[in-house]
Amino acid sequence: MAGFKGQAENTIDGKGRLPVPAKMRRELTPDAKSTFVATRGVEQCILLYPLDEWEVIEERIREKNQFVSANRDFVRTIAMWADELSLDGQGRVALPKNLIDFAGLETSSKALIIGAFDRIEVWNPDVFEAHLNNQDESYESLAERVMGGI
Repeated sequence: MAGFKGQAENTIDGKGRLPVPAKMRRELTPDAKSTFVATRGVEQCILLYPLDEWEVIEERIREKNQFVSANRDFVRTIAMWADELSLDGQGRVALPKNLIDFAGLETSSKALIIGAFDRIEVWNPDVFEAHLNNQDESYESLAERVMGGI
């Protein structure tokens, strides 16, 4: 099981390739086969799941009742954006253009790479800063609400 943590900024090159930080690449298990599944995030970012983590998520999604409209809509959306990306010899993944556009990224520009335990999130740094500034509650109250019952 991957345990991605921390943050980094790397440049997406003119071919849409993004270097995955070495500390995050080291978290990949052999079951991931040096492959990520990229899809759109709920927020305006790209999600990179190691292949083995994605398989767990995909199985959970498959268990949803397909006779419920919201379930079908969710499956369509997450699946139509999903793409398998293998690390190249230099530790990069080639991000699909539709995901680069969705996240408000550009080739030859910086991307913020955030470890989020089971996945990596790729953000336009300006979009992420705006997201942080527009949150409804402080980190302190969010932490208490989410973790307070432990």
